Amino acid sequence: MATTYEPIATTTLGTAAASITFSSIAATYTDLRLVIVGTGTTNNTYPLFRFNSDSSSLYSTTRLSGNGTSASSVNNAGTGLLVTINALLSDTIPSMWTLDVFSYAGSTHKSSLATVSADRNGSGAIERAVGLYRSTSAITTVAAVMASSTFATGTTATLYGILKA
Repeated sequence: MATTYEPIATTTLGTAAASITFSSIAATYTDLRLVIVGTGTTNNTYPLFRFNSDSSSLYSTTRLSGNGTSASSVNNAGTGLLVTINALLSDTIPSMWTLDVFSYAGSTHKSSLATVSADRNGSGAIERAVGLYRSTSAITTVAAVMASSTFATGTTATLYGILKA
């Protein structure tokens, strides 16, 4: 990571969990980056990303997906940032998820960029998603909430603050 990245908090799940949450995030940084590496307890699951414990319909995403054979794109609005429909969590092969949230402490709508890398031994996919959270409140909580199933034991998540981005 660049020297401007400062780890705020890291968690490694000791037991399966339906969500991973980082709260009480100070407004010290310009941007945030969440990195998750892990698996699900069942195959083909995915998380939604939510801010400030808000499950209203203030989220929208545009996703690009590729799997080595085909490519697709899709838009959606919902109760969290949905960053994947193809690069799903495996119950055996770890995936890597990154979520960058820009100007998280500002008083304008929040934009984000997410990447999902799910190799799955040759049958996986890569997805990029741009997201919008239509709230003017500063983000103080970031959560990855499983849409179904849970994150498996051993899944690791780290939240970074980015200085002067």
